[in-house]
Amino acid sequence: MIFLDFEFMRHAILAAIFASALCGILGTFVVAHRMVGIAGGIAHAAYGGVGLAFLLHISPTVGALGFAGVAGAVAAWITLRFPHRADTVTGVLWATGMALGVLFVDLSPGYGADLMSYLFGSILTVTREDLVFMGSLLIITVIFLSIFYRDLLAMGYDEDFARTRGIPVSFLHTALVILISLVVVVVIRVVGLILVIALLTIPPHIAEGFTRSLKGMMALATGMALVFSLGGLGISYLCNITAGATIILLASATYILSLILHRFRP
Repeated sequence: MIFLDFEFMRHAILAAIFASALCGILGTFVVAHRMVGIAGGIAHAAYGGVGLAFLLHISPTVGALGFAGVAGAVAAWITLRFPHRADTVTGVLWATGMALGVLFVDLSPGYGADLMSYLFGSILTVTREDLVFMGSLLIITVIFLSIFYRDLLAMGYDEDFARTRGIPVSFLHTALVILISLVVVVVIRVVGLILVIALLTIPPHIAEGFTRSLKGMMALATGMALVFSLGGLGISYLCNITAGATIILLASATYILSLILHRFRP
């Protein structure tokens, strides 16, 4: 294929593969543990880090990681200590991060078009360093789940039951939220901050209706995220349109189709 002759396309394909695996695996836990709101709050809080990075002239990825990590830690602590206030705190994180990002950008002496790549994604500009980070995060995620899969399964079923079994619920919940925070920053590079929650949740939502186990849900969600990412990338290349939006529209169309199939399935 001719487009594989270009290094940026090879990077984009690898980024799509890594991001799809991360979204399929951790997105399954986001959906199963009803953490969609938390993930959305963290994603938008990360914009504060992007704005601060432009103000301080440092890497936007570093800024986003810092803000997402702090937002994730705060969200994990609040949901553990005050679960009835989780929605409120998520909304505050969401709004505060976006507001700080806008303010920091306003205070910056000048910012380039690269800011748009964090809002709407720019998979074609993914660097080798981004790929190394994505690959490393995928390895860490797989190791974490390999060690604590049964404990996470019990925790998702009933946290009180998990505690009586001696499972470190607080540690696992915090670690899971922080991992999700890191994945959010990774996926921002692919589809953008505004659309990140869609790629993290749509494939698992679809997979949930066609599988009977968490492992099956993760596998199908990963496969679907990969189809959406590579399919959207291919369509955007052929039609010269934005890759991130194309990926999400393809995922959304498939989600609607799955709802129709479930509606009329005997």
